[in-house]
Amino acid sequence: MCHHLSLVLLSILSAIWPPAPEPPPPWPVARVFPATVTGVSPSGARVTYVLAGVAPTASCREAFQRDAVPPGCRTTLRATYADSTQTFVATVGVAVLDRPRAGLRGAGRPATVRPVAFPGGPAERFGERQYVTGVVVPCAERYLVATAAGYADGRAYQPGDLVMPRLRDAAWQLAAALHRTLSV
Repeated sequence: MCHHLSLVLLSILSAIWPPAPEPPPPWPVARVFPATVTGVSPSGARVTYVLAGVAPTASCREAFQRDAVPPGCRTTLRATYADSTQTFVATVGVAVLDRPRAGLRGAGRPATVRPVAFPGGPAERFGERQYVTGVVVPCAERYLVATAAGYADGRAYQPGDLVMPRLRDAAWQLAAALHRTLSV
């Protein structure tokens, strides 16, 4: 499966770079979605987000909520992470665009990437009803990074729910970390 995802990722990333004399080197899935991402809690404690799984490549309409499909979106890769306490989960989506998009930014509970559940782990009950907060971060290149975060226990979002700072930070930190990874 990793070999198949690496080939798909190569195809996606080749759409990002402008034509060059040599094709860009392939990026393994582990470079786009590392096994762990380090963050910091609101209290300053170190937090580790652990990869729960990588979903197959999806169309933009399949991977994003209806109001969040970015203009010119070609395809999307998604992965779900859980914090090391298995309290929070977040799906991170990387959308490949026809051209850079600047004004697509959102926080709070924006229309964003659709959550992806993975059976047998902390993300098994994570779906659209459990999406509490998220982030949409455009990049100067031809992609954007979006997150949808919620609770690993499967509790559904209720309008008016307060977002715990640790959950909000998980969404931001994962989006920022993957954005940095793709900007290298």
